[in-house]
Amino acid sequence: MTRQSVIIAKLSSYPRKNRTKKALWELDNLLRSLHLLKYVDSPQFQRNIQRALNRGESYHKLVRAVAYANGGKLRVRTDQEQQLWSECSRLLANCIIYYNACILSELLERAERRQDYQRADAVKRANPASWKHVNLYGAYSFLDIGEGVDLQGLVNLLEAARGKGAAVAD
Repeated sequence: MTRQSVIIAKLSSYPRKNRTKKALWELDNLLRSLHLLKYVDSPQFQRNIQRALNRGESYHKLVRAVAYANGGKLRVRTDQEQQLWSECSRLLANCIIYYNACILSELLERAERRQDYQRADAVKRANPASWKHVNLYGAYSFLDIGEGVDLQGLVNLLEAARGKGAAVAD
């Protein structure tokens, strides 16, 4: 099996009017055309693409919100520190998404077990990149883990709040 980078390097070394390159460009054009035709023809496909784009944008908003500490002022001196700041923001955003996904998975499992399909569909549409319930500007200590998070207790509280009129956040 050949790696993609080796194939690209080989093709790049060939003359510009190479038959293999031309065939690959034509294949790319064909696949792009099929995708566009499917997009134009299928409203469901358009919705799926828009939903995926919205989720990606939600992720980037979350990363920006996490990185906004200190009033949006970066207190770094070097490019390396700025890169570290960026990577830490992404790590924290991914932790929030994981936390939300755990909660949503448990809610979905409970809804399906009760055969509450309307609730299950609402949970499926919920965005795991939501952070309205997370205090991004608090003081945190990562030294004492303690007992950890009681996921079952948290989901029980969410379900109890739902009984009082709260909904799954998008």
